Amino acid sequence: MNDQDPTDVPTADPRPAKLTRATSLVLVNTGPGKGKTSAAIGVVIRGVARGWRVAVVQFLKSDTWHSGEEKVCRQLGVDWLTEGEGFTWDSTDLTVDRARAVSAWGQAKALISAGDHSLVVLDEVTYPVNWEWIDVGDVVETILTRPDHVNLVITGRDAPQALIDLADTVTEMAETKHAYQAGISAKKGIDF
Repeated sequence: MNDQDPTDVPTADPRPAKLTRATSLVLVNTGPGKGKTSAAIGVVIRGVARGWRVAVVQFLKSDTWHSGEEKVCRQLGVDWLTEGEGFTWDSTDLTVDRARAVSAWGQAKALISAGDHSLVVLDEVTYPVNWEWIDVGDVVETILTRPDHVNLVITGRDAPQALIDLADTVTEMAETKHAYQAGISAKKGIDF
């Protein structure tokens, strides 16, 4: 899997010659692999450690699930909004799921625009955007016109090109192997 020569130790600094500081960044964690939200929570922890006010808005995860990351982030003072209905394939009425996603976007947009938070995570927002429940143009406009100090992390598979284009950093999570493929269900402490 790794074709790199183990004796090829980097000795030259790979960074660009002239680095500047940004007042804020937009990160997108996308792709079919596991770890998009987990990586976002890592950024949340960094922000909290720097004294930032942080918010997480979850667009699909149910408010009845109470994940490990929600528990610890709430203990750290993170504003946590879980607005989803859960897995869409379990839904008995997708109009309810859609309404909750639209409501979550309204709350997220208000959080971003208010500028009270230095970091806002839009967890799994790519799904309702791709399903056209939330207008991608409105999301892009909100991001582009946000207060200068508001950093964003956007997660979810199949990030629309418009979000990739405006992002400062895009990470594509690849799935090499997943426990589900062997019939192993999600595990507390590892997956949620």
